[in-house]
Amino acid sequence: MEKVEAQPTLARDPERKSSTYSDEKDSKYNEKVDVANPVIGGEVYDNIRIIDLDETGKERPIVTDLDVATRLISLEDDPTLPAFTFRMWFLGIGLSCFGAVLGQIFYFRPQTVFVSQLFIQIIAYILGRILEEIIPGPGNERDSLKMTDSKFWRFMNPGPFNIKEHVAITIFASTAADSALAINIFAADELFYDIQPNAGIGIFTLIGSQLLGYGLGGVMRSFLVYPTYIVFPNLLPIVQLFDALHRGKKIFMQKKRVKFFWAVFCGIFVWEWFPEYIAPTLTGISVFCLANRDSPWFTRIFGGAAGNEGLGMFALCLDWNYVGSGGGSMGALFTPLSTQLSLYCGTVMCMIAFCVLYHNNIWNGQNFPFLSQQLFNLNGTRFNQRLILDENFMLDHAKLEEVGLPWFASSQVISKVGWNLAIGATVTHVLLWYGKLIIEVIHKYRAGENYDPHLAKMKVYREVPMWWYIAMFFASFAMAISTMYAGKSGLPWWGLIVGIIISAIFLPFVITVYAITGFSPNIQHLVQMVGAAMIPGNPQANMYFTLYGYNTLDQARGLIRDLKMGQYTKLPPRVTFTVQSLGSIIGGLLNYVIMKTIIKSRREILLQVQGTNVWSGQQVQSFNSNAISWGALGSLLYAPGGRYAIVPFSILIGLAVPVPFWLLHKRFPKLGADKVVTPILCWTLGYLSVGINSSVFTTFMLAVFSQYYLRRYRPVWFRKYNFLLSAALDGGTQVMVFVFTFAVGGGSGTVIDMPNWALNPVGNPDYCMRLT
Repeated sequence: MEKVEAQPTLARDPERKSSTYSDEKDSKYNEKVDVANPVIGGEVYDNIRIIDLDETGKERPIVTDLDVATRLISLEDDPTLPAFTFRMWFLGIGLSCFGAVLGQIFYFRPQTVFVSQLFIQIIAYILGRILEEIIPGPGNERDSLKMTDSKFWRFMNPGPFNIKEHVAITIFASTAADSALAINIFAADELFYDIQPNAGIGIFTLIGSQLLGYGLGGVMRSFLVYPTYIVFPNLLPIVQLFDALHRGKKIFMQKKRVKFFWAVFCGIFVWEWFPEYIAPTLTGISVFCLANRDSPWFTRIFGGAAGNEGLGMFALCLDWNYVGSGGGSMGALFTPLSTQLSLYCGTVMCMIAFCVLYHNNIWNGQNFPFLSQQLFNLNGTRFNQRLILDENFMLDHAKLEEVGLPWFASSQVISKVGWNLAIGATVTHVLLWYGKLIIEVIHKYRAGENYDPHLAKMKVYREVPMWWYIAMFFASFAMAISTMYAGKSGLPWWGLIVGIIISAIFLPFVITVYAITGFSPNIQHLVQMVGAAMIPGNPQANMYFTLYGYNTLDQARGLIRDLKMGQYTKLPPRVTFTVQSLGSIIGGLLNYVIMKTIIKSRREILLQVQGTNVWSGQQVQSFNSNAISWGALGSLLYAPGGRYAIVPFSILIGLAVPVPFWLLHKRFPKLGADKVVTPILCWTLGYLSVGINSSVFTTFMLAVFSQYYLRRYRPVWFRKYNFLLSAALDGGTQVMVFVFTFAVGGGSGTVIDMPNWALNPVGNPDYCMRLT
């Protein structure tokens, strides 16, 4: 199989041989290293290895997918290490409950905080080391706690807390930590529709919707998990951290890397208190706003330190909570350079488009805020969706005639256009650049010829039989279709099938782009659009169609990513299957219980537009508003000839976007058109439509420094420390945000505000003029 440039790009010609920077004439791209005694073979934590060198004795940069697999990730494995230990079950179940409860509480908080996989990884390691010291067993080094070697005591404490336990706990708890999408429907039903399904229907809807995607993803794992070109760049910091904490502990270089991680982790934990609490101005330092505090256009263009403030052009952000990945799929230190350059080219187009549309009052944009996600009346007041629905929460055309159709801010319309352009571009991009490669991989796998160095190591473990995933899929399908009718969802049986087919069709395209570029396309708007066309005027049915058409793909994406983590870390496949399934079920059950409890005790607050500084219904309100805009009004707002007809039509336009770049590369292969990642180029047309945007310029500069300068000119440092640096910065920040939320941010029920001073001003933190 041809080597694929997973670092830095997806957009390349599969027929071209993988290049490395050592192929170039300019030898200064390589960093001189001491090769007096290089290691033949060796591991990623060895000081220097033959595999890392070019023909001149200099370390070559990380370029291809095979470089990632063999030079960044350890191939070491000990099949005798146990995974199913007392420590794994105790911490796995305990952290799953902790993550599920906390994640569901955060869903109803005004602060947007997530329980990330990296956060769980760090907490699990600390707790695992504690249990290693205090639980009796043959592996305990203390004489008073050392027990005879028996099956029971080996289960309790077989030895040092090992990597297989650690990975299993991390996957176990992280699958439980995200609030299930079905919770959005149950919460919206209770708050806005006065529908309360019984506990049985709710629980089986949760289990069915969560595991349906697991069955689908498992069936496709032969070409969406196993191949070397399936990299998942956002896994690299996590996997390197596993390697650093558990492998080669006695080697000096590995000890040095671990000390480096904890030093950066502690440093960023302390620093983040300044931009997050003490001095919020550090979140976005804008020289332009400091020079002119009275210009609305300066705020729109250069502001960005507050939510929905502005575009953040040339602002300097010193808050890693926004500069870093935030637990997401993209980060400056690990996302391939081509992806990030495509992102920032799209961001420039986004800035231009937003300003031009607003200045020219397209879609009456000047009647509404520059950046906003809400529905408005033409006069700029907030649109009240209840005024157009009947007592059954169906669209009342007579009331709609009286009230009129709602409007979006022009920036929000362009965002929807960009999201749909990205969906179309994803399909064509993968077909043009990777169609032949995917077919080749499938054929080789069936012939038993598919080779990946990590997959080869996994051959010692029993694989999960295909029928396990097929059985899970059909059992989940049965639960879904029975609860749909028992719960009066309004979605017919054929609607469920159409939703699953959409997920199945788009899954290979989404995973291919996600795994190689780090960008994860989102098909939620496409699903809502199809649902609106199939079952018009029914927001309830649209919510359920979104659940099975979008969430199925989303769950499959999570399963595939975790299976790849298991392959990288040599976790037995059946262990991965077990902890993924149990984590998802435990998380769903606790999500349901916590949701019911919070709605019962905080119902009136959750119905308020603003809520309080402790409780907020903003997320469920947004989900319901989308269901209304698509389910009830989709055929009127987005139909041909409608006000926003360009939104659905942009999917077809997106199909054509990759073609010019592909043709250009065929004609001029040295021009670099294959480096353009068209899905993210399209998606970023709406990149700045929401949230705090002051980090864009800083993130771009950091990406160029890491993925260009360090990777090309300092390949030794890049290989040893770059991804650990990312893990330390993200991990320390996420732990700080967790502590901050409960200490002073209202997570414990009380908000402690920082007094106003020069770096915590009244109004926007960056001193830009406040517009709303």
